[in-house]
Amino acid sequence: MYKILCLNQISKTGTDRFGNAYEYSTEMKNADGILVRSASMHDMAFNSELKAIARAGAGVNNIPIDKCTEQGIVVFNTPGANANAVKELVIASLFLTSRRVAAAMDWVKTLKGQGAEVGKLVEKGKGNFGGPEIKGKTLGVIGLGAIGILVANAARNLGMTVYGFDPYLSVDAAWSLSHGVLKADSMDDIFAKSDYITLHVPLTDDTKGLVGDENFAKMKDGVRILNFARGELVDSSDMIKALATGKVSAYATDFPTDDLIGVENVIAIPHLGASTPESEDNCAEMAVDEIKDYLENGNITHSVNLPALSMPRIEGTRISIIHKNIPSTIANLTTICGKANINIEHMLSKSKKSYAYTILDVSGEVSDSAIETISALDEVIRIRVL
Repeated sequence: MYKILCLNQISKTGTDRFGNAYEYSTEMKNADGILVRSASMHDMAFNSELKAIARAGAGVNNIPIDKCTEQGIVVFNTPGANANAVKELVIASLFLTSRRVAAAMDWVKTLKGQGAEVGKLVEKGKGNFGGPEIKGKTLGVIGLGAIGILVANAARNLGMTVYGFDPYLSVDAAWSLSHGVLKADSMDDIFAKSDYITLHVPLTDDTKGLVGDENFAKMKDGVRILNFARGELVDSSDMIKALATGKVSAYATDFPTDDLIGVENVIAIPHLGASTPESEDNCAEMAVDEIKDYLENGNITHSVNLPALSMPRIEGTRISIIHKNIPSTIANLTTICGKANINIEHMLSKSKKSYAYTILDVSGEVSDSAIETISALDEVIRIRVL
């Protein structure tokens, strides 16, 4: 019986996929796996039985990745599961930043109690809230992952000229991108050409403060900026200055901060990007499937700290090994198996930076002593026999 700790409320459509071989709860002790959404795990002590953590969402800022890797705990996320939900809010925000709809609605509320004069006041005041159509304008998309591609394609369908920039664009992602999306040579190219800029990159040391004074100077006057990726991608103090000077016409963000709230032409949304029932269901289902496949079969998909590696099961025993990426490791493993009369029928190994993962499908008796010998190798972090 596998034990799963749920740190947040997880959609039932996901947990229903566990089946009879699993038990799960918000109070589970000595868990084999953890399902999490937004709960912070940085101060958690992990039990020795913990093998995997699945984040029902894309961002993993709430999980101590390095600590997990050192302890042989695979961390999964669910890229693309909430992509459509975020895309829809980004597209809505394209209109909101253009037409000043939110500010106009707030102004209309001030007319309450004016009786028959409301109609006249509306006609008199509506000129303060005009704005351009997005058709024919240029959108720059920085980051062409699951969300960025959907946004780029949707904007093309709305009649926009779209430039995309992503130096790490995968082949699979490229197949999904509309042929009408133009390739930007650099982020500076995006900054120079775009009437609207939308951010869809992860938060790293290199991307923190990506949008600030230095890059504002490269943008068109009156640019409109959308940030539904991570708040820290934009320097808030620099943004407020740019809004005051008119360099930026409007800023839509899903990550309100105290200094941004109430600033004119800031559309601050309370992190609603993935807040749809469909998105929560999709994320939960993917997270459960990932953690099940790893616990039962040792297969890894969508891990943020270990390489993607999957191999169909055959009859016999499967040995999965998380280890350091050291050249002699595979030779050591096969030597130990040979001496223990363990026949390796299939083997797959892959590395990711300083760490690697190896699956051995074997026949013959797998003795405890052979597993102990492998475990004793300095480079081995965790071994499992399935």
